[in-house]
Amino acid sequence: VNTQKHSLGIPPPSEKDWPKDEEDFFLLDPDRERDALPQPFRMINTLVMQVFERAMETIERREMLREAQKLKVQPEKCFPTAEFQVTERANCLAASGKYVFVGLSEGLAAFNTCDFKDVCAWDRAKTEICAIHALDLGNECHVLLAVDEMGLVWLFCFHNESFLLVKVLNEVEDISQRSTCVEEVLSRGGDYAGILLQGNTKAWLEIYQLPKDSWLTEMEKNAGAAEGSLSKVQNCSISLCTFLLQEPPVSAIQADVKLDLPVLLLTVRPPKPITGTSFTGPLDALKEVDDDSVLGLGYNHLIKDSQWELQEAIFCSTYREYLEAEGVTKEEIPRHATFHFLLPSRILMGPEMEVQPDIPVGIGVHWDGNHNFCLYLLNHSLKGKEDSDLIPDVVWPCAAPIACSAVSSCSRYLALAGEDATITIWDKHLGYPLSVTSILEERFIRSIHFL
Repeated sequence: VNTQKHSLGIPPPSEKDWPKDEEDFFLLDPDRERDALPQPFRMINTLVMQVFERAMETIERREMLREAQKLKVQPEKCFPTAEFQVTERANCLAASGKYVFVGLSEGLAAFNTCDFKDVCAWDRAKTEICAIHALDLGNECHVLLAVDEMGLVWLFCFHNESFLLVKVLNEVEDISQRSTCVEEVLSRGGDYAGILLQGNTKAWLEIYQLPKDSWLTEMEKNAGAAEGSLSKVQNCSISLCTFLLQEPPVSAIQADVKLDLPVLLLTVRPPKPITGTSFTGPLDALKEVDDDSVLGLGYNHLIKDSQWELQEAIFCSTYREYLEAEGVTKEEIPRHATFHFLLPSRILMGPEMEVQPDIPVGIGVHWDGNHNFCLYLLNHSLKGKEDSDLIPDVVWPCAAPIACSAVSSCSRYLALAGEDATITIWDKHLGYPLSVTSILEERFIRSIHFL
Protein backbone atom coordinates (compact mmCIF):
# COMPACT_ATOMS: atom_id res chain seq x y z
CA VAL A 1 0.00 0.00 0.00
CA ASN A 2 1.42 3.37 -1.08
CA THR A 3 0.62 6.03 1.37
CA GLN A 4 1.74 9.66 1.05
CA LYS A 5 2.55 11.62 4.10
CA HIS A 6 2.63 14.99 2.33
CA SER A 7 0.32 16.62 -0.19
CA LEU A 8 1.51 16.91 -3.76
CA GLY A 9 2.89 20.38 -4.66
CA ILE A 10 4.00 22.28 -7.76
CA PRO A 11 7.76 21.87 -8.29
CA PRO A 12 9.81 25.08 -8.52
CA PRO A 13 10.88 26.17 -11.99
CA SER A 14 14.46 25.57 -13.16
CA GLU A 15 16.66 26.90 -15.93
CA LYS A 16 16.08 23.83 -18.09
CA ASP A 17 12.44 24.87 -18.36
CA TRP A 18 13.37 28.27 -19.87
CA PRO A 19 12.84 28.62 -23.62
CA LYS A 20 16.13 28.78 -25.49
CA ASP A 21 15.11 31.03 -28.38
CA GLU A 22 14.04 34.10 -26.33
CA GLU A 23 16.37 35.54 -23.71
CA ASP A 24 13.83 38.08 -22.43
CA PHE A 25 10.87 35.69 -22.44
CA PHE A 26 9.67 36.96 -19.06
CA LEU A 27 9.10 40.41 -20.56
CA LEU A 28 6.80 39.13 -23.27
CA ASP A 29 3.11 39.73 -23.14
CA PRO A 30 1.35 36.42 -22.20
CA ASP A 31 -1.34 37.18 -24.73
CA ARG A 32 1.28 37.27 -27.48
CA GLU A 33 2.95 34.01 -26.54
CA ARG A 34 0.97 32.07 -29.10
CA ASP A 35 1.64 34.74 -31.79
CA ALA A 36 5.45 34.43 -31.72
CA LEU A 37 6.98 34.92 -35.14
CA PRO A 38 9.16 32.25 -36.67
CA GLN A 39 12.76 32.91 -37.68
CA PRO A 40 14.10 35.03 -39.34
CA PHE A 41 11.17 37.37 -38.65
CA ARG A 42 11.88 37.43 -34.91
CA MET A 43 15.41 38.71 -35.62
CA ILE A 44 14.03 41.41 -37.90
CA ASN A 45 11.52 42.38 -35.26
CA THR A 46 14.30 42.67 -32.67
CA LEU A 47 16.38 44.93 -34.93
CA VAL A 48 13.40 47.17 -35.67
CA MET A 49 12.64 47.51 -31.96
CA GLN A 50 16.26 48.48 -31.26
CA VAL A 51 16.08 51.17 -33.94
CA PHE A 52 12.91 52.58 -32.39
CA GLU A 53 14.45 52.55 -28.89
CA ARG A 54 17.55 54.40 -30.05
CA ALA A 55 15.37 56.91 -31.88
CA MET A 56 13.37 57.57 -28.72
CA GLU A 57 16.57 58.04 -26.71
CA THR A 58 17.82 60.55 -29.27
CA ILE A 59 14.51 62.41 -29.17
CA GLU A 60 14.55 62.57 -25.37
CA ARG A 61 18.15 63.80 -25.36
CA ARG A 62 17.37 66.55 -27.84
CA GLU A 63 14.31 67.58 -25.87
CA MET A 64 16.44 67.91 -22.74
CA LEU A 65 19.00 70.03 -24.60
CA ARG A 66 16.22 72.21 -25.99
CA GLU A 67 14.77 72.76 -22.53
CA ALA A 68 18.23 73.60 -21.13
CA GLN A 69 18.79 76.06 -23.97
CA LYS A 70 15.54 77.83 -23.14
CA LEU A 71 16.69 78.35 -19.54
CA LYS A 72 19.87 80.15 -20.71
CA VAL A 73 19.99 83.91 -21.22
CA GLN A 74 19.36 84.48 -24.89
CA PRO A 75 21.35 87.27 -26.57
CA GLU A 76 19.33 90.08 -28.02
CA LYS A 77 19.13 89.94 -31.79
CA CYS A 78 19.84 93.26 -33.45
CA PHE A 79 18.66 93.95 -36.94
CA PRO A 80 19.96 96.80 -39.10
CA THR A 81 17.84 99.92 -38.90
CA ALA A 82 19.12 101.29 -42.20
CA GLU A 83 21.63 100.49 -44.91
CA PHE A 84 23.52 102.31 -47.64
CA GLN A 85 24.49 100.93 -50.99
CA VAL A 86 28.02 101.17 -52.42
CA THR A 87 28.69 100.95 -56.15
CA GLU A 88 31.93 98.97 -55.80
CA ARG A 89 33.48 96.38 -53.51
CA ALA A 90 33.98 97.72 -49.98
CA ASN A 91 37.34 96.79 -48.41
CA CYS A 92 37.31 98.75 -45.14
CA LEU A 93 35.47 101.50 -43.30
CA ALA A 94 36.01 104.00 -40.51
CA ALA A 95 33.53 106.17 -38.58
CA SER A 96 34.25 109.74 -37.54
CA GLY A 97 31.57 112.06 -36.21
CA LYS A 98 28.43 111.74 -38.29
CA TYR A 99 30.24 110.31 -41.32
CA VAL A 100 31.25 106.81 -42.37
CA PHE A 101 34.20 106.58 -44.75
CA VAL A 102 34.41 103.47 -46.92
CA GLY A 103 37.46 102.23 -48.82
CA LEU A 104 36.44 100.95 -52.24
CA SER A 105 38.13 99.07 -55.03
CA GLU A 106 38.63 102.45 -56.68
CA GLY A 107 38.87 105.34 -54.27
CA LEU A 108 36.93 106.53 -51.22
CA ALA A 109 33.30 107.25 -50.40
CA ALA A 110 31.69 109.17 -47.55
CA PHE A 111 28.20 108.52 -46.16
CA ASN A 112 26.13 110.56 -43.76
CA THR A 113 24.80 108.56 -40.81
CA CYS A 114 21.78 110.89 -40.43
CA ASP A 115 20.13 110.03 -43.76
CA PHE A 116 22.50 107.21 -44.91
CA LYS A 117 23.08 108.90 -48.25
CA ASP A 118 26.24 109.10 -50.30
CA VAL A 119 27.83 112.47 -49.59
CA CYS A 120 30.81 112.42 -51.94
CA ALA A 121 33.42 110.16 -53.47
CA TRP A 122 37.10 110.39 -54.45
CA ASP A 123 38.46 108.24 -57.26
CA ARG A 124 40.98 110.49 -58.96
CA ALA A 125 43.92 108.10 -58.54
CA LYS A 126 41.90 104.97 -59.45
CA THR A 127 43.58 103.07 -56.62
CA GLU A 128 42.18 100.44 -54.27
CA ILE A 129 41.96 101.52 -50.63
CA CYS A 130 42.73 98.69 -48.19
CA ALA A 131 42.79 100.46 -44.79
CA ILE A 132 41.39 103.70 -43.34
CA HIS A 133 41.91 105.61 -40.12
CA ALA A 134 39.70 108.66 -39.51
CA LEU A 135 39.52 111.22 -36.71
CA ASP A 136 37.24 114.17 -36.01
CA LEU A 137 39.19 117.44 -35.64
CA GLY A 138 36.12 119.52 -34.80
CA ASN A 139 34.35 122.22 -36.78
CA GLU A 140 33.07 119.57 -39.26
CA CYS A 141 36.66 118.76 -40.27
CA HIS A 142 38.07 115.22 -40.35
CA VAL A 143 41.53 113.85 -41.04
CA LEU A 144 41.97 110.53 -42.85
CA LEU A 145 44.90 108.16 -43.38
CA ALA A 146 44.22 105.74 -46.23
CA VAL A 147 46.53 102.93 -47.39
CA ASP A 148 46.17 101.63 -50.93
CA GLU A 149 47.07 98.28 -52.47
CA MET A 150 50.63 99.44 -53.24
CA GLY A 151 51.30 100.44 -49.62
CA LEU A 152 51.12 104.20 -50.24
CA VAL A 153 49.70 106.36 -47.43
CA TRP A 154 47.24 109.06 -48.56
CA LEU A 155 46.59 111.93 -46.14
CA PHE A 156 43.16 113.52 -46.65
CA CYS A 157 41.24 116.33 -45.03
CA PHE A 158 37.45 116.05 -45.24
CA HIS A 159 35.46 119.26 -44.86
CA ASN A 160 32.23 120.65 -46.24
CA GLU A 161 31.36 117.21 -47.65
CA SER A 162 34.37 117.01 -49.94
CA PHE A 163 37.77 115.32 -49.90
CA LEU A 164 41.01 117.27 -50.13
CA LEU A 165 44.24 115.40 -50.70
CA VAL A 166 47.00 116.87 -48.55
CA LYS A 167 49.96 114.61 -49.36
CA VAL A 168 51.09 111.08 -50.12
CA LEU A 169 53.43 110.53 -47.17
CA ASN A 170 55.70 107.81 -48.57
CA GLU A 171 55.70 108.76 -52.26
CA VAL A 172 59.11 108.73 -53.98
CA GLU A 173 60.18 109.42 -57.57
CA ASP A 174 62.29 106.26 -57.87
CA ILE A 175 59.96 103.25 -57.83
CA SER A 176 62.80 100.94 -56.76
CA GLN A 177 63.13 102.97 -53.54
CA ARG A 178 59.42 102.79 -52.74
CA SER A 179 58.43 101.60 -49.26
CA THR A 180 55.15 100.01 -48.21
CA CYS A 181 53.12 100.96 -45.16
CA VAL A 182 52.55 98.17 -42.64
CA GLU A 183 50.72 100.09 -39.93
CA GLU A 184 49.34 103.61 -39.48
CA VAL A 185 48.19 105.33 -36.27
CA LEU A 186 46.58 108.70 -35.55
CA SER A 187 47.09 110.19 -32.11
CA ARG A 188 44.12 111.18 -30.01
CA GLY A 189 43.15 114.69 -31.04
CA GLY A 190 44.81 114.43 -34.45
CA ASP A 191 48.04 116.25 -33.58
CA TYR A 192 50.38 113.49 -34.78
CA ALA A 193 50.39 110.59 -37.22
CA GLY A 194 52.74 107.61 -37.29
CA ILE A 195 53.38 105.14 -40.10
CA LEU A 196 55.52 102.00 -40.06
CA LEU A 197 57.29 101.49 -43.39
CA GLN A 198 59.12 98.52 -44.86
CA GLY A 199 61.61 98.58 -47.70
CA ASN A 200 63.43 95.79 -49.46
CA THR A 201 65.86 95.09 -46.61
CA LYS A 202 64.94 97.44 -43.78
CA ALA A 203 62.06 98.94 -41.81
CA TRP A 204 61.60 102.23 -40.00
CA LEU A 205 59.00 104.35 -38.25
CA GLU A 206 58.07 107.92 -39.27
CA ILE A 207 56.24 110.34 -36.98
CA TYR A 208 54.54 113.40 -38.52
CA GLN A 209 53.10 116.50 -36.88
CA LEU A 210 49.78 117.52 -38.43
CA PRO A 211 49.12 121.31 -38.54
CA LYS A 212 45.47 120.88 -37.66
CA ASP A 213 45.10 124.41 -36.25
CA SER A 214 46.13 126.00 -39.55
CA TRP A 215 43.85 123.54 -41.38
CA LEU A 216 40.84 124.57 -39.31
CA THR A 217 41.65 128.27 -39.83
CA GLU A 218 41.98 127.83 -43.59
CA MET A 219 38.75 125.86 -43.74
CA GLU A 220 36.84 128.60 -41.90
CA LYS A 221 38.18 131.26 -44.30
CA ASN A 222 37.21 129.30 -47.39
CA ALA A 223 33.83 128.39 -45.93
CA GLY A 224 33.11 132.12 -45.48
CA ALA A 225 34.33 132.85 -49.00
CA ALA A 226 32.11 130.13 -50.39
CA GLU A 227 29.06 131.58 -48.62
CA GLY A 228 29.84 135.03 -50.00
CA SER A 229 30.17 133.76 -53.54
CA LEU A 230 26.89 131.86 -53.15
CA SER A 231 25.02 135.01 -52.12
CA LYS A 232 26.40 136.85 -55.17
CA VAL A 233 25.18 134.10 -57.45
CA GLN A 234 21.71 134.28 -55.95
CA ASN A 235 21.53 138.02 -56.71
CA CYS A 236 22.38 137.53 -60.39
CA SER A 237 19.85 137.66 -63.19
CA ILE A 238 17.78 134.64 -64.21
CA SER A 239 19.66 134.18 -67.47
CA LEU A 240 23.03 134.15 -65.77
CA CYS A 241 21.79 131.60 -63.22
CA THR A 242 20.50 129.41 -66.01
CA PHE A 243 23.93 129.52 -67.65
CA LEU A 244 25.68 128.62 -64.42
CA LEU A 245 23.40 125.66 -63.77
CA GLN A 246 24.37 124.03 -67.04
CA GLU A 247 27.76 122.99 -65.52
CA PRO A 248 27.92 122.41 -61.75
CA PRO A 249 30.45 124.70 -60.05
CA VAL A 250 33.55 123.19 -58.47
CA SER A 251 33.49 123.19 -54.69
CA ALA A 252 35.55 125.95 -53.12
CA ILE A 253 37.10 123.42 -50.76
CA GLN A 254 38.43 121.35 -53.65
CA ALA A 255 39.57 124.19 -55.92
CA ASP A 256 40.95 126.96 -53.71
CA VAL A 257 42.09 125.47 -50.41
CA LYS A 258 45.82 124.82 -50.03
CA LEU A 259 46.62 123.28 -46.68
CA ASP A 260 49.97 123.22 -44.92
CA LEU A 261 51.91 119.99 -45.29
CA PRO A 262 52.69 117.74 -42.31
CA VAL A 263 56.13 118.00 -40.74
CA LEU A 264 58.34 114.94 -40.28
CA LEU A 265 59.45 114.90 -36.64
CA LEU A 266 61.08 111.53 -36.02
CA THR A 267 62.52 108.64 -37.99
CA VAL A 268 62.98 105.67 -35.69
CA ARG A 269 64.94 102.67 -36.92
CA PRO A 270 65.27 99.26 -35.28
CA PRO A 271 68.18 98.77 -32.90
CA LYS A 272 71.31 97.34 -34.45
CA PRO A 273 72.83 94.10 -33.12
CA ILE A 274 75.37 94.64 -30.35
CA THR A 275 78.92 94.10 -31.59
CA GLY A 276 82.39 94.46 -30.18
CA THR A 277 83.52 97.74 -28.67
CA SER A 278 85.44 100.38 -30.55
CA PHE A 279 86.65 102.15 -27.40
CA THR A 280 90.23 101.91 -26.23
CA GLY A 281 89.41 102.39 -22.59
CA PRO A 282 86.69 103.16 -20.01
CA LEU A 283 87.13 106.91 -20.37
CA ASP A 284 86.19 106.83 -24.04
CA ALA A 285 83.03 104.88 -23.20
CA LEU A 286 82.06 107.32 -20.44
CA LYS A 287 82.39 110.26 -22.82
CA GLU A 288 79.68 108.77 -25.05
CA VAL A 289 77.21 108.45 -22.16
CA ASP A 290 74.97 111.42 -21.45
CA ASP A 291 74.91 112.81 -17.96
CA ASP A 292 71.18 112.19 -17.49
CA SER A 293 70.99 108.65 -18.90
CA VAL A 294 70.79 105.59 -16.68
CA LEU A 295 69.87 102.73 -19.01
CA GLY A 296 70.64 102.54 -22.72
CA LEU A 297 70.59 100.10 -25.58
CA GLY A 298 73.88 98.51 -24.55
CA TYR A 299 76.14 99.91 -27.29
CA ASN A 300 78.57 101.71 -24.96
CA HIS A 301 80.37 98.71 -23.50
CA LEU A 302 83.95 97.45 -23.28
CA ILE A 303 83.48 93.89 -24.60
CA LYS A 304 85.82 93.14 -27.49
CA ASP A 305 85.03 91.18 -30.63
CA SER A 306 87.35 88.38 -29.57
CA GLN A 307 85.40 88.01 -26.32
CA TRP A 308 82.10 87.80 -28.23
CA GLU A 309 83.52 85.17 -30.56
CA LEU A 310 84.93 83.15 -27.66
CA GLN A 311 81.64 83.27 -25.78
CA GLU A 312 79.70 82.20 -28.90
CA ALA A 313 82.12 79.32 -29.54
CA ILE A 314 81.74 78.07 -25.96
CA PHE A 315 77.96 78.29 -26.19
CA CYS A 316 77.77 76.47 -29.53
CA SER A 317 80.09 73.67 -28.39
CA THR A 318 78.13 73.18 -25.16
CA TYR A 319 74.66 73.09 -26.75
CA ARG A 320 75.58 71.76 -30.19
CA GLU A 321 73.02 68.96 -30.24
CA TYR A 322 70.18 71.28 -29.28
CA LEU A 323 71.18 73.92 -31.82
CA GLU A 324 71.36 71.34 -34.62
CA ALA A 325 67.97 69.90 -33.68
CA GLU A 326 66.23 73.27 -33.47
CA GLY A 327 67.92 74.73 -36.55
CA VAL A 328 68.74 78.03 -34.84
CA THR A 329 69.51 80.87 -37.23
CA LYS A 330 71.43 84.06 -36.67
CA GLU A 331 69.65 87.09 -35.29
CA GLU A 332 68.18 89.33 -37.98
CA ILE A 333 67.23 92.99 -37.86
CA PRO A 334 63.51 93.21 -36.89
CA ARG A 335 61.10 94.44 -39.54
CA HIS A 336 57.97 95.08 -37.46
CA ALA A 337 57.30 97.35 -34.50
CA THR A 338 54.44 98.31 -32.21
CA PHE A 339 54.20 101.97 -31.16
CA HIS A 340 51.91 104.11 -29.00
CA PHE A 341 51.47 107.86 -28.57
CA LEU A 342 51.96 108.78 -24.91
CA LEU A 343 50.54 111.70 -22.95
CA PRO A 344 52.69 113.78 -20.56
CA SER A 345 54.14 112.05 -17.48
CA ARG A 346 57.13 112.41 -15.18
CA ILE A 347 59.13 110.02 -17.32
CA LEU A 348 58.58 111.97 -20.55
CA MET A 349 58.65 115.51 -19.17
CA GLY A 350 61.55 117.73 -18.32
CA PRO A 351 61.38 120.21 -15.47
CA GLU A 352 61.08 123.16 -17.87
CA MET A 353 58.82 121.63 -20.53
CA GLU A 354 55.49 123.33 -21.16
CA VAL A 355 52.97 120.70 -22.21
CA GLN A 356 49.22 120.31 -22.50
CA PRO A 357 47.63 117.35 -20.70
CA ASP A 358 45.69 116.09 -23.75
CA ILE A 359 48.45 116.34 -26.39
CA PRO A 360 51.04 113.55 -26.73
CA VAL A 361 54.64 114.39 -25.86
CA GLY A 362 56.29 111.11 -26.82
CA ILE A 363 55.99 107.67 -28.33
CA GLY A 364 56.73 104.20 -26.99
CA VAL A 365 58.19 101.66 -29.42
CA HIS A 366 59.21 98.02 -29.20
CA TRP A 367 60.49 95.92 -32.08
CA ASP A 368 59.80 92.23 -32.61
CA GLY A 369 62.25 89.98 -30.77
CA ASN A 370 63.73 92.87 -28.76
CA HIS A 371 63.87 93.14 -24.96
CA ASN A 372 63.75 96.94 -24.76
CA PHE A 373 60.76 99.26 -24.69
CA CYS A 374 62.06 102.59 -25.97
CA LEU A 375 60.50 105.99 -25.31
CA TYR A 376 61.17 109.01 -27.56
CA LEU A 377 60.21 112.63 -27.00
CA LEU A 378 58.44 114.41 -29.85
CA ASN A 379 60.43 117.64 -29.52
CA HIS A 380 63.48 116.35 -31.42
CA SER A 381 64.78 118.13 -34.48
CA LEU A 382 65.89 116.26 -37.62
CA LYS A 383 68.30 118.95 -38.76
CA GLY A 384 71.67 117.36 -39.29
CA LYS A 385 70.41 113.96 -38.05
CA GLU A 386 68.98 112.43 -41.21
CA ASP A 387 71.76 109.85 -41.49
CA SER A 388 72.24 109.17 -37.78
CA ASP A 389 70.13 106.78 -35.70
CA LEU A 390 67.87 108.39 -33.15
CA ILE A 391 68.75 107.51 -29.56
CA PRO A 392 65.80 106.84 -27.22
CA ASP A 393 65.29 109.17 -24.29
CA VAL A 394 64.21 106.38 -21.92
CA VAL A 395 64.80 102.61 -22.19
CA TRP A 396 62.85 100.06 -20.17
CA PRO A 397 64.56 96.64 -20.44
CA CYS A 398 62.56 93.44 -19.99
CA ALA A 399 63.67 89.95 -19.00
CA ALA A 400 62.19 88.39 -22.16
CA PRO A 401 61.52 89.68 -25.68
CA ILE A 402 58.36 91.79 -25.81
CA ALA A 403 55.52 90.06 -27.68
CA CYS A 404 52.82 92.76 -27.47
CA SER A 405 51.89 95.88 -25.51
CA ALA A 406 48.93 98.11 -24.67
CA VAL A 407 48.36 101.57 -23.20
CA SER A 408 45.35 102.48 -21.06
CA SER A 409 42.88 105.15 -22.19
CA CYS A 410 44.31 107.61 -19.66
CA SER A 411 47.82 106.85 -21.00
CA ARG A 412 49.15 106.34 -17.48
CA TYR A 413 49.37 102.54 -17.39
CA LEU A 414 51.41 100.44 -19.78
CA ALA A 415 51.10 96.66 -20.17
CA LEU A 416 54.00 94.67 -21.60
CA ALA A 417 53.59 90.97 -22.42
CA GLY A 418 56.79 88.98 -22.92
CA GLU A 419 57.41 85.86 -24.95
CA ASP A 420 57.76 83.98 -21.63
CA ALA A 421 53.98 84.54 -21.01
CA THR A 422 54.59 87.18 -18.34
CA ILE A 423 52.51 90.38 -18.21
CA THR A 424 53.93 93.45 -16.46
CA ILE A 425 51.79 96.51 -15.67
CA TRP A 426 53.84 99.71 -15.45
CA ASP A 427 52.84 103.03 -13.96
CA LYS A 428 54.21 105.35 -16.62
CA HIS A 429 53.65 108.41 -14.46
CA LEU A 430 55.87 107.14 -11.65
CA GLY A 431 58.09 104.83 -13.67
CA TYR A 432 57.87 101.52 -11.77
CA PRO A 433 55.93 98.25 -12.25
CA LEU A 434 52.66 97.77 -10.39
CA SER A 435 52.16 94.03 -10.92
CA VAL A 436 53.68 91.03 -12.65
CA THR A 437 51.42 88.16 -13.74
CA SER A 438 52.65 84.87 -15.15
CA ILE A 439 50.36 82.87 -17.44
CA LEU A 440 50.47 79.09 -17.74
CA GLU A 441 53.55 77.59 -19.33
CA GLU A 442 53.69 76.87 -23.05
CA ARG A 443 51.39 79.80 -23.75
CA PHE A 444 52.14 82.67 -26.15
CA ILE A 445 50.37 86.01 -25.69
CA ARG A 446 49.45 87.54 -29.04
CA SER A 447 47.45 90.62 -27.96
CA ILE A 448 46.59 92.48 -24.79
CA HIS A 449 44.01 95.22 -24.06
CA PHE A 450 42.82 97.40 -21.18
CA LEU A 451 39.09 97.24 -20.37
